[in-house]
Amino acid sequence: IPKLLRDYWRSLPIDIAAKIVALYAFHAELIGPLNRAGVPMLAGSDSPNPYVYPGFSLHDELGLLVRAGLTPAEALRTATINPAGFLGLTDSLGTVAQGKVADLVLLDANPLSDIANTKRIRAVIQGGRLLKRSALDTMLARARARAAAGGN
Repeated sequence: IPKLLRDYWRSLPIDIAAKIVALYAFHAELIGPLNRAGVPMLAGSDSPNPYVYPGFSLHDELGLLVRAGLTPAEALRTATINPAGFLGLTDSLGTVAQGKVADLVLLDANPLSDIANTKRIRAVIQGGRLLKRSALDTMLARARARAAAGGN
């Protein structure tokens, strides 16, 4: 995690941190009932907010949505078909089908069994390019080195 982000987290006054925790708890209580009422849910990275770290926060959010009452399938829809529908792009995004954009994450385990399995990434197909686990690990190592050096 970049030094700038760590410093921000440490700089929060305790009363502000407590308010953030209380607000999170309030939001978490609303998710299940809103979902059961049919309110469409959209996952988001919250980037560039200083309290999340891009690249990992979506996995965390999917887990939080399940903890708040969504099924793993419902949580996955918040990051796939629901945003495509919200943006009016279901003709090209949101599902795996012929003729649609096929940026995919290939997993080693079923996220419908455990939403944490979204973190068990074997490969990524992005823009027609296959990125195997070894390439992803190299990218992660570079990102960690930049973060350790204080970069973004």
